[in-house]
Amino acid sequence: MAQPLADILRPKNLDEYLGQQHIVGEGAILRSAIESGHIPSMILWGPPGVGKTTLANVIANKNDMRFFALSAINSGVKDVRAVIDRAKMAPNGAILFIDEIHRFSKSQQDSLLGAVEKGIVTLIGATTENPSFEVISALLSRCQVYILKPLENSELDKLLAKAIDLLSKRFHKEIVVKEKDALYRISGGDARKMLNAIELVVSYSLSENEIIEIDDKKTISIIQQNLANYDKNGESHYDIISAFIKSIRGSDPNAAVYYLARMIEGGEDPKFIARRLLILSSEDIGNANPNALLLANACFDAISKIGMPEGRIILSQTVIYLATSPKSNASYFAIKEAKKLVLDTGDLPIPLHLRNAVTGLMKDLGYSKDYKYAHSFENNFVDLEFLPEKIVGIKIYDPQNNLKENQIRSFLKERWKEKYGY
Repeated sequence: MAQPLADILRPKNLDEYLGQQHIVGEGAILRSAIESGHIPSMILWGPPGVGKTTLANVIANKNDMRFFALSAINSGVKDVRAVIDRAKMAPNGAILFIDEIHRFSKSQQDSLLGAVEKGIVTLIGATTENPSFEVISALLSRCQVYILKPLENSELDKLLAKAIDLLSKRFHKEIVVKEKDALYRISGGDARKMLNAIELVVSYSLSENEIIEIDDKKTISIIQQNLANYDKNGESHYDIISAFIKSIRGSDPNAAVYYLARMIEGGEDPKFIARRLLILSSEDIGNANPNALLLANACFDAISKIGMPEGRIILSQTVIYLATSPKSNASYFAIKEAKKLVLDTGDLPIPLHLRNAVTGLMKDLGYSKDYKYAHSFENNFVDLEFLPEKIVGIKIYDPQNNLKENQIRSFLKERWKEKYGY
């Protein structure tokens, strides 16, 4: 069986490395550290196929360091300790690369602290998840975090040219890529995904004449026919989570639970799924059903306590509840509009009657003067101005047409009359 293109074309040094010029380009901070030999422990955060594992190997090769690799999916504290013991014997230091470090438990991450602190290993963790949420603070404080970006089409062009050259020699055929858009759309900036795609398309075209011509129609047809093989390593992660979220937003519990099952069967981190449900409960449901956020939060908490496989039932219940809830993105648009207003108007002066008068001078300047305590008035409301003078009367929150937010609209209209147009 032929070695996969992604392995053959894996860069061996920084000059061959594609993309991430913001951290490894000439004069960039990480490149300077690599070339000086002063390598910090680090977390590489970015989507699949952007070069996290490759960069770790390049760093080790450049500095002649012993390289140890663990996958957080099938490694435990015992494996970490075994590597640390072996690393103590490495003459030029050792790199411990942990793929999907976000899947390590707190105790597993704790087991790394001493070795990282003493410099026994230089830790390089790779993650597709925000390390602020998934890496314990004690370990995160000992690491630099570098964000890796999806590859640009210009970078994929260079990689595609190398792939075509190699495949032409392997199969003794001329390969002409007439259209690339489908390849690049499928890859989504993931180098490994693109290489797997072009290798698949070429292998299914070998019965053609001496010249293999590849266009978008052929690419899409072959990839769709072989989607199971193409995504065998879970590379459809972002496509499935997108379909999952959009199905819940679209109030289709059948599609939502189907995509939930796809993710569970694919080995997706259940906490990642629960976290996305938390975000959706506020972004897409919000005050149309405030209980959605409570249930999503309870789901995340329960998943953290009991894990899988039982957690799938809790996820299913929550997904169905969210999919069948009334929807509103009013809260999302409110903060978006408020941020725009802040950027457009700057730091406007706070009205004097809303400021605390903690000194005599402040009282003399009018701080807190004319402030009226809402609870001293009927219905716990008093008509008072709360916005800065320059933006008085601007409506930022606009309730949508659902039972709960119609009640909110009536509540606001009763109190503010015509001021905000409720």
